[in-house]
Parts: sequence; C-alpha cells; structure tokens
Amino acid sequence: MNTVLLQYAVEVEKTGSITQAAANLYMDQPNLSKAIKTLEEGLGAPIFKRTSKGVVPTARGRIFLEHARNVLIQIDEMEHLYKTGDGNGVEFSLSMPRASYISTAFSKFIGESGGEAMMNVWLRETNSADTIRDVETGEYNLGIIRYPVDSEKYYARETAAKGLLMESVFEYSLRILMSKTHPLADKNVIETEDLTNFIEIVHGDGVSSKSDDFGSGIKYPRSSKRVYVYERGSQFQLLCDNSMTYMWVSPMPAELLKRYQLVEKQCAKKKDFRDALICRKGYPLTGWDKKFLEQLSRIKEKMSE
Repeated sequence: MNTVLLQYAVEVEKTGSITQAAANLYMDQPNLSKAIKTLEEGLGAPIFKRTSKGVVPTARGRIFLEHARNVLIQIDEMEHLYKTGDGNGVEFSLSMPRASYISTAFSKFIGESGGEAMMNVWLRETNSADTIRDVETGEYNLGIIRYPVDSEKYYARETAAKGLLMESVFEYSLRILMSKTHPLADKNVIETEDLTNFIEIVHGDGVSSKSDDFGSGIKYPRSSKRVYVYERGSQFQLLCDNSMTYMWVSPMPAELLKRYQLVEKQCAKKKDFRDALICRKGYPLTGWDKKFLEQLSRIKEKMSE
C-alpha cells in the first residue's frame, strides 16, 4: 500500500474537508479526491462519508485511520533513526571497551551537547572483535579497541584488511582495582600470586575472559574464584560491597576512584595495553566526533597530572 495515500487520508480526517486537505498538501482538490477514491477501491470499503458538517470517517474508516496514523509514526521514527546530521543536532556513535576514562569523556561530551534540539547518540560497550565488526559494517562510526601492546601487528593487519584506519589513543599498564578496605589495599606493588585467594571480577565478553595470556608471552595465575559481569554498574557494586574482590582495569579518573571508594594498584609484572581509535577509510570525522575526542584528550591529560 502506498504510504502517500495514507498521508492523504490522515490529512483529510484532520481537516474534515477535501478542499482544505488539498490546500495543506499543496495539490489540486480533484487529484486528492481521486487519490482517496483509489485508496477506498483498494480497500473495498469507503473510508469517509460526506455530511452537512464536512467529510467524516465511517465506522470502519475510523479503525483504518487509526492504523494509518500508527504506520506513519513508525515510518517517521525509522527514517529519523538513520537520518544523517544536518547541523541542527547531535549525531554520534561509538563502540568501545568498558573503560572508565572513556565513559567519563563520553558523559562530559553529552553534558556539553545536551542543549541541542535533536540528538541521536549510540554507545556500545563490548570487546575488540565486536567493535571491529561494528565499525566495519557501518553500524557505528567510531570504535575504540583494546589489545596487548605486543599484539599491535595482528590488530594492524586485522583492521587494515577490513578497510579500517587505526590510531593509538592511550598506552598504559593495567591496574588492579579494589576497595579501600581490601586486605591488599596498603601494598604499593602487588605480586600476581598475592591475588590467588581473592575474587576476580571479569567482563564476560572480554577477550581475556577465557585466557590467562595478557601478552608478552607471560602467563598469569588464574584465580579459582571469578565473577563474570557484562556491565560496569555491577562491577562497581561488587568492588564497593565486597572487600575480597578485585579487577584488572585501565587507569581510572580520580573522581571515580573517590566516588566509589576504590584504589588502583600497580602489579609487579606489568601488562602493557593500548587503546586505539578505529574508523572506516574515507570516513570524515564530524564536528561531534572531534568534540568527543577533545574531551577524551582532556580526561587523559587530567589523569597524568
């Protein structure tokens, strides 16, 4: 069924007049009358009847028009979902690892952009393989992937093969995150063996969830006690409420450590990782992309102070 005819019928119902509806639709009245007749013939029943007060829906016409309005609303929402930015609002999409410094930058980006008249923003927290797929398919414009530094060549080949550009945004050693009340909280440097009897929190879809290899050919002792989570709210709750838990993380902003009463500890055996920005070749960064990346740069600078 032609959705244009649905728009015509809805406009006639709204105005109660073929003549006024035609004027609103910028078309001739005879052409609109013909279009409504074509629609009614296709349905096999009249939608409108003429009265002394104008054109009104029939009993079946009212039901049809209710469905027509719902269809047009759904179509409008689908089109809005995929409309590109026209300068009047925020259009932004990012697939990323579960990293507090990135989410902090994202939150500040939204805070600065929230006054816009329109906003279509998509954020997904997932592993590097899914992020590469998200950006390759065009579902997300930007991605940030995480990998061991000694896996640089593999990820460079993997992204290039999929038509993606990759640029480093942050290199660091993983930290051990725990509550201020954790038994190891007072140690400056922690040996991996110190963690054996504690509960490790792991992202269930992370690349390291089924492997103990953190790069550099070094195998780290795997805790016999693990809790797999899929969103960061649960990890913070576990770390705050249970002083026997810990987690391997990228560096966190001081404001979050203070908020959740957590501490970061260095490990004697460093696990060097890199976060890298990826996008499709030929993709021009939008103004909103650049604003987010500026926030990300500010957060990193603040953490290094």
